[in-house]
Amino acid sequence: MSDDLIARAAALDAADPLAGYREQFLAPDDFDVVSYLDGNSLGRPLKATAELMERFIREQWAGRLIRGWTDEWMEWPLRLGDRLGRVALGAAAGQTVIADSTTVLIYKLARAAVALRPGRTQIVLDTDNFPTDRYVLEGIAAERDLELVWIETDPVTGIHAEQVAAAVGEETALVLFSHVAYRSGWLADVPEITRIAHSVGALAMWDLCHSVGSVPIYLDKWDVDLAVGCTYKYLNGGPGAPAFAYARKDLLPSLRQPIQGWMGHRASFEMGPGYEPAEGSRALLSGTPAILAMVPLHANLDMLEAAGIGPVREKSLLLTGYALDLADELLAPYEVEVAGPRDPEKRGGHVTLRKPGFEKLLEPLWDNGVIPDYRRPDGLRIGPAPLSTSFGEVYRGLAVLRSLLSS
Repeated sequence: MSDDLIARAAALDAADPLAGYREQFLAPDDFDVVSYLDGNSLGRPLKATAELMERFIREQWAGRLIRGWTDEWMEWPLRLGDRLGRVALGAAAGQTVIADSTTVLIYKLARAAVALRPGRTQIVLDTDNFPTDRYVLEGIAAERDLELVWIETDPVTGIHAEQVAAAVGEETALVLFSHVAYRSGWLADVPEITRIAHSVGALAMWDLCHSVGSVPIYLDKWDVDLAVGCTYKYLNGGPGAPAFAYARKDLLPSLRQPIQGWMGHRASFEMGPGYEPAEGSRALLSGTPAILAMVPLHANLDMLEAAGIGPVREKSLLLTGYALDLADELLAPYEVEVAGPRDPEKRGGHVTLRKPGFEKLLEPLWDNGVIPDYRRPDGLRIGPAPLSTSFGEVYRGLAVLRSLLSS
């Protein structure tokens, strides 16, 4: 059986139209990594990123010094945001910025959203969303004397449109969910849930951290109001890379984000009294942009635009489908269960395997060069990034896992 699985991996790799993109990454063979299965937590670095970083430091930082701000850096949050919107978000220009962390941006947009719905007293969210989303909304609810309406979601699946329809009403100001559930990989029905929120006059906000760069997104087409996501997973922006915020263009004139900093002022360098927000998406900014941390995004957006999000999604489904087959044939005999959707139409870019005691296998897996992700209480997430992961690599990783289980 293993021979058949190995042969299938070889055939899939040979037929993979995106296989050549692996050569653009710093080669894992140069390190002690046999199988990297955590691209949905931190993407690998590109060779071009290393070159761009050095060139930026030597030429732009050292060469332009403070002049770099007036030359171009001031516009990077908007220009890169627009490009990200075009390449990966289905968003027209003028609605996306690169700035801050995911946590800060969730606060800024959610806090601004509830202010746009005065008199409404409820925020709808789900119990299994990523902790940051839940914690931030808890803080906003306390700050604004609002009620949180919790939808109990199954960690093996995720949020369903029917659950949202039953939870929203005339008191709902905002709903916030994840496009892809961080634990299970469940792919939410964004357009339908957004429509349901709008039907009661609420705003819909989405966390795109586990979908951007892996799953096609059409924010404008789906009529999404607000969205936030990170750039260090499938976008390979590097540890702690800045996040992005999207606000629908017609909302921007009335949207007032609460962290009023000089970069969101209509004339940052006037240093004048009183805060006057800039027009458009610049008003979403607060403090000085993390320019050095944005450099990797240039290279990664080049690569994603060349590959195309459609082919990336096709390979992602093949990779996760192959991982599910390996789980069924290699791991199920050791009481390993799949804790997520098998239907490709409902599956994001990762799958989760579950077995009590998996936590004890993390260190042995790492010692053998296999790096998955662990989520309590007993889940191993397998997140193969399509542009940097081969099918053979997925096989090697799960074969090591089976060997550890058998021993």
